[in-house]
Amino acid sequence: MNKKHPDSTKLPAENSSSGQTARKPNHYGAIDGLRTIAAIGIVMMHIAANNQYQITGFLYENIIGSFDDFVYLFMTISAFGMCCGYYEMISKNQGSIFLFYRKRIKKILPFFSILILMDLVVSPSLASLYEAFADWTLLFGFLPSPDKIEVIGVGWFLGLVFLFYLCFPFFCFLIETRKKAWFVFGISILYHFACKNYFHVGRYHILYSGCFFLAGGLIYLYRDQITRLAKKTWSRWVIFRAICIAAVFYYLIFTEAMSCLLLSSLLLVYAILSSRCTANKPAALLENRFTKFISGISMEIYLSHMMIFRIIEKLGLNKQFGAGWVQYGITVIFVLTGVCIFACLIKKLFEIINNISGRRLFPE
Repeated sequence: MNKKHPDSTKLPAENSSSGQTARKPNHYGAIDGLRTIAAIGIVMMHIAANNQYQITGFLYENIIGSFDDFVYLFMTISAFGMCCGYYEMISKNQGSIFLFYRKRIKKILPFFSILILMDLVVSPSLASLYEAFADWTLLFGFLPSPDKIEVIGVGWFLGLVFLFYLCFPFFCFLIETRKKAWFVFGISILYHFACKNYFHVGRYHILYSGCFFLAGGLIYLYRDQITRLAKKTWSRWVIFRAICIAAVFYYLIFTEAMSCLLLSSLLLVYAILSSRCTANKPAALLENRFTKFISGISMEIYLSHMMIFRIIEKLGLNKQFGAGWVQYGITVIFVLTGVCIFACLIKKLFEIINNISGRRLFPE
């Protein structure tokens, strides 16, 4: 979810067999805004769920309480971003698959390992050691219930995304053409309902969540058309209205994964339309210095925000100003500030180690 690498922002030359044309790399900066919204939203939801604030109402209980579903948006963005960075390399065999996996591991494991070690120090036990071992391998997405791991409990999503990375060459094969991609997308939706209604597995399973990744791949295949559509002044307004309708549909009618699929796809299309590289007037709320910064540490925010919250909880800062909206807002600010400082310190530590060793041992 840290998107400084080219996964979500760069476009290599396109595969003409898929009906696309070659072009120079572009940066879809507005996608940074989506990551920012999703990362902050998930933090807000977890803070609300782990406190006993005396707050009621539709905003707190229904809207903020639903922000956990932003993980679906992350799935769609992740697939689109991976395609932007590596689809051409995989489909045309233009790069090293070993380098691809090495970069994935180097990007995720160092920061994740620090959190695992800290968790083990705080709560040492044989069970924690088993779970930490599973976390360190990054292969816990293969376990039947990866969401049951308590060491870095939010890490189930990282396990799912890493499993997607492992399957990415096959994913590229599945979306080789648009016709083939639509067929596989339909199969993935059927698999989603089979997982839910018969196999009884949830979003932590790749077959349950596969339709979200495939939606990102489909949007990648149609990015030329979306980019050309951005030149139409009415395009963003149409998609924005569609997003509003989908949001109403989600909250008032059908708060299920399929409505999340529709909403996540529309949000990604809107971000592509609103990016500086495709629109004359980019959406300032989605593409600015703040969203670029938060997007750059979105993975760190997601993985470490509960650790920072527990520190704030131990200090009593989550109850210092009552149990209403003011305290909730202050707690959110404390957690976000703390996690940003922590992420920047770790990045600085990695930079120092890289400089001392003279090698890129850690991601920058």
